[in-house]
Amino acid sequence: MSEVGSLIGSTRRLCDALAGLEFSAPVARVYRPLEYAWKPHRCYLERFGRGPRRVVFLGMNPGPFGMAQTGVPFGEVAAVRDWMGICAAVEKPADEHPKRPVEGFACQRSEVSGRRLWGLFAERFGGADAFFRNHFVLNFCPLVWMNENGANLTPDKLPAAEMAPVEAACMTHLNEVLECLKPEFLIGIGGFAEERLRRAAAVCGLAGVKIGRVLHPSPASPAANRGWAEAATRQLEALGVW
Repeated sequence: MSEVGSLIGSTRRLCDALAGLEFSAPVARVYRPLEYAWKPHRCYLERFGRGPRRVVFLGMNPGPFGMAQTGVPFGEVAAVRDWMGICAAVEKPADEHPKRPVEGFACQRSEVSGRRLWGLFAERFGGADAFFRNHFVLNFCPLVWMNENGANLTPDKLPAAEMAPVEAACMTHLNEVLECLKPEFLIGIGGFAEERLRRAAAVCGLAGVKIGRVLHPSPASPAANRGWAEAATRQLEALGVW
């Protein structure tokens, strides 16, 4: 099986493993963009998941105006549509929150984290093909949780018992992706992701792999708001990635 076929198969198994899970309060809605936005996500894997990758970047989970809309990690609409050249039909989640509508590529809201991340890569590498020749980006978990008011709930804030099967399924998927892409560098986008990469590397036995992190580009981070691209570039240069 090709690398792309392996990634697609692993992703579908991840979807199946997470499909029946339920969550208690404060979770009121769960979005599963790998299901309702599968078409653009599959395009992402098919176009950019071919062959080994020197660097794998890992995020935590989808943002409400990024991957939740486009199915692509850190999926700022303009970056996915105009830079990556991906634009495919997106369906509706099973239980849509009125304050968090899924509009797909018609979404007018900006995903700041994605705009910063993909903006840096576009500035440094030019075209998407040049970046993806040696890099790949994915999220650890593909689920979006929100409370009754529509506010985002991150995985690290949910009960450990309810997260245990999520963690297990997502770690299995991450292990399979790393075994397929055989990276030299594993870069967590934030501390949560870095910790999962360290766990996965230990399981996969990736000899000589280098693990580190960059500052998360979220606008909730004061440090990121003081010049995220410059800070991330310095970190990647210090790690020997760039």
